[in-house]
Amino acid sequence: MSTIEDLKTAVINGRRKDVKTLVPELLESGIEPSALLSQALIPAMGVVGERFKNNEIFVPEMLVSARAMKEAMNVLEPKLLEAGIRPEHTALIGTVEGDLHDIGKNLVATMWKGAGFDVIDLGVNVPAARFIEAIEEHKPHIVGLSALLTTTMPAMRDTVAAIREAGHTSVKLLVGGAPITQSYANEIGADGYSRDAASAVDAAKEALGV
Repeated sequence: MSTIEDLKTAVINGRRKDVKTLVPELLESGIEPSALLSQALIPAMGVVGERFKNNEIFVPEMLVSARAMKEAMNVLEPKLLEAGIRPEHTALIGTVEGDLHDIGKNLVATMWKGAGFDVIDLGVNVPAARFIEAIEEHKPHIVGLSALLTTTMPAMRDTVAAIREAGHTSVKLLVGGAPITQSYANEIGADGYSRDAASAVDAAKEALGV
């Protein structure tokens, strides 16, 4: 008989086919969706994040695990909603205007989901006005801004400024991407910085004080 530990291992190892079989099987056996999330998926992505930070795995392996986690969440999210279980924290994420890169952003979104956040992904090439509109609609606790090009770093600065000027002073703004540094994050007034997707969960929790 399959166990929660089997699901955790399957997600860590990126075995999507096994995940697709295990989740319905475990639910059918009477295990609550919330238990699968808290005892299998969140710990699994925690292991993946630590391995990445320790250079034991790299982006391709991380992506494979992230896709397996997403496979599980596709089944679990509707059931969690049915049970009235909602994540404690909501996050928005998007790549800033002028930048079409999304691999890093997608990984951060998946790591946040894997840590139990409700994540609204605005996609790429997102203007400041769209971020502001989404903040007003979804009332997130965190907004993640990504930029991979040095030429789009000014758009990140402008977006941070626009969000603050619009009066959204309590939402935590986190930034990241290949050319972004802690120094730049401080300079533009961001609340947090993550050098990679694996560190993004720690950065979000630190910014929220959890």
